[in-house]
Amino acid sequence: MEPMRSAVILVGGASSRLGSDKWQLLFDDRPLICWTAEKLLMVADEVVVVARDDCQIEHLERLVPGAEFCRDSVTGYGPVAGLEAGLRCAKGKLAFVAACDLPFLSLPVVENLFSLAEGYQAAVPVWENGMMETLHAVYERKSMASACEGALKRQLRRIIYPLQDLRVNQVPVEILRSIDRDLLTFFNVNTREDLLKARSQWSQTAGESPPSSPAGPQILDRSRM
Repeated sequence: MEPMRSAVILVGGASSRLGSDKWQLLFDDRPLICWTAEKLLMVADEVVVVARDDCQIEHLERLVPGAEFCRDSVTGYGPVAGLEAGLRCAKGKLAFVAACDLPFLSLPVVENLFSLAEGYQAAVPVWENGMMETLHAVYERKSMASACEGALKRQLRRIIYPLQDLRVNQVPVEILRSIDRDLLTFFNVNTREDLLKARSQWSQTAGESPPSSPAGPQILDRSRM
């Protein structure tokens, strides 16, 4: 019997440049968090959503009824606190961790990362310039939770710091092109021009209309840690 797998989605970020929570971005009239959670339940045994506070959880529970919910362990501290809380809440041996604004998340890539984490304490995609996709990675749950706890005690906010305590399989993103040719699974939108590209790509991928537009600024923005 295979070990239990978890998926942890971080949604508690302030989204200051957006002016609204990223998980509320509408794609085909549904918040992106719905698409993400449904996808991840196809490759994981549970989905854990880490929110900013109880009010945010109340909204999310109506949208993702099959998920488990928890709050950031330290409010406003950043992704290390969210990751620590989510991993403590999860039950799987391994956990895929994702930001909440990945419109083109590739399940074959996620499956591959689960496989590549065997024998390590983390499998993290790495670009040629050394940038690590720490919020699109698989972690050995207990080890990473403990490392995040240690980072919090040392007031280290970036996920790169707890990774220094783990055996990490640094996965070159280029080897993932065989299953995601354009590496859209990592698609990140920082500008309105990027958003137009995301809408166009979504339309092509889904074969339907481009994503609907919620009120307020429409910029997908995922911080790479």
